Amino acid sequence: MSKNMLKTNVVTQIGIIVKDIEKTSKVFADFFGVDQPEALWTDGDNKAQTEYKGSSTKARARLAFFDMGSLQLELIQPDENPSTWREFLDDKGEGVHHIAFEVKGLTEKIKVMESQNMPLVQKGEFDGGRYAYMDTSRDLKVILELLEID
Repeated sequence: MSKNMLKTNVVTQIGIIVKDIEKTSKVFADFFGVDQPEALWTDGDNKAQTEYKGSSTKARARLAFFDMGSLQLELIQPDENPSTWREFLDDKGEGVHHIAFEVKGLTEKIKVMESQNMPLVQKGEFDGGRYAYMDTSRDLKVILELLEID
């Protein structure tokens, strides 16, 4: 395995799958003594162009973000469509889904990771960038999300 495939070691986000984003974000807000963030829906498939396991999906999720200094906590409540979020909730229940790193050259990073038996699970677009979830759970015990910000 090559050294530092991502060319960074700074974790920018921890993603947590939840069943009830309003309830869970209230608990987080109360715990940290901050305002409860608004939960927003991800874009629809026409804009997000979400692919899960190589196929287009209409998957969406409600997201709430807590900026905690240099790290962001992302709460994710998936809809019923096929996605890594839905699969995680159905198979494992609520909990830590991924850790994220901001990268440059997302397409190349995906190729490098796939060559190391770390397959792409899901990818999509959002205003200002794109993301890719890589299945690193066998080796790293957690999914890695790659974020490329424009």
